[in-house]
Amino acid sequence: MKPLEEKVGCFIRTHRLLIGAKRILLAISGGADSIALLHVMQALASQGVITAELLCAHVNHQLRGAASDGDEAFVAREAAKLGLPVMTTAVDVKAYSKSHKLSIETAGRQVRLTWLGAMAREHRCAWIATGHQKDDNAETVLHRLHRGTGFRGLGGIRPSRSLGTDARLARPLLGCRRSEIVAYLQSKSLPWREDRTNTDCAYTRNYMRHRLLPALQSKSIDPLVETLAALATSASRLAQQVGEHAALAASRHVKFVDGEVVIDAKAMAALPEMVAVELIRLQLQALGSGERNLTQHHYRNILDLAQPRTVRRRLALPGGFLASREYEKLILRSQVLPGLSAVPIASATLDIPGAIDYAGYRIEARILDHDEIENTRIKGNRNPFVEYLDMDRLEQPLMVRPRRRGDRFHPLGLAGEKKVGKFLTAARVPERQRGNVLVLEDRTQIVWVCPIRISDPVKVTEQTRHILALCITDSAARQQPH
Repeated sequence: MKPLEEKVGCFIRTHRLLIGAKRILLAISGGADSIALLHVMQALASQGVITAELLCAHVNHQLRGAASDGDEAFVAREAAKLGLPVMTTAVDVKAYSKSHKLSIETAGRQVRLTWLGAMAREHRCAWIATGHQKDDNAETVLHRLHRGTGFRGLGGIRPSRSLGTDARLARPLLGCRRSEIVAYLQSKSLPWREDRTNTDCAYTRNYMRHRLLPALQSKSIDPLVETLAALATSASRLAQQVGEHAALAASRHVKFVDGEVVIDAKAMAALPEMVAVELIRLQLQALGSGERNLTQHHYRNILDLAQPRTVRRRLALPGGFLASREYEKLILRSQVLPGLSAVPIASATLDIPGAIDYAGYRIEARILDHDEIENTRIKGNRNPFVEYLDMDRLEQPLMVRPRRRGDRFHPLGLAGEKKVGKFLTAARVPERQRGNVLVLEDRTQIVWVCPIRISDPVKVTEQTRHILALCITDSAARQQPH
């Protein structure tokens, strides 16, 4: 057994990776790390260290033309040499990036994880193994420090995590340095593909790898990658301990009532701040809130609501969530249009431009001309109750109504039409909220399943000349003091 193979096997046992796996999906890009993953995992399987069946997956991002297609063909050949099945898919990451207003890096990561999850689900793989290694972890920690992070972010890349489907991600190479991986490949005369974009320092991670880390290492006596890895391990242990304390506090002071989180405000105010913040994070996560747009400022304001003499009574949060103080209770709830389940089936017409009151909500439509586009917040919009559509692709009139059984639409970013019900399930919308979405449609199609997703045919593109801005607000919330 090669030293690297033995090291990876020990890492897998120490971190209890791949437990109970009958099939493992290997994410193979064709680069050095993933090719090392492919051969190390095959070696461990042949030695009986891993007893699961191995399958390979490759996602072609279509960012480098013939070179991207060459990567795909290379991965297929390497998997065939080892007698392993390989699944491939090609996705236009650049188009996805534009339609979702994301960086190429973020878009690529989202697309890759989505397709890996789908492949794992289709082939009943409980684990997906990726080629992340120790140098990647150091770059991640630096990146998060640069962007701003707390102790959880300092934990860097974890050995495993849930993918939000039936599969978990495993990083068997996370204890290995990049130099060890290259030496392993060279010792076995194994080829790999080089992605030229990995040297482009316009990408943040490449800048960290090729400029910042070497500059910091030149001023450091100890190996900086090892130092950052030790920091990540310590931060992860702290996060685990804080999480355990937060879970214990939640079991004593938190209740779920009618889909809302009810917290004893006095008890929460007495908790250490980092435990209280983790408690709030866990409860918002349980409600379906993502974490990306929640900052320390938001958590600080929620904690202020729990203080005995707080003046503010309500606090709007990113993603359509609300925190409020009601007597001695702190309430966290989703604002996914909770009143719609009682709405009659009748539709209402929304004039463009114009505004209507519907089911306790104010729905406003405004036309933007091209000169206004750069002065709007379209590119950075993260409010689920505000959307922008290509005005010229609509066939008026525009109608608003509750969701109906059998509704179908073409979700933004997906290949074709889907049933709204199945789409909401796939989007992990809590079951209690699926009947409370609002539907906006024109003469021929649903254009927005609010607040979840707009329709792909009416998205704003570089060719768009007139933009329709739609905004939905809670009438009751607008009338109450904050």
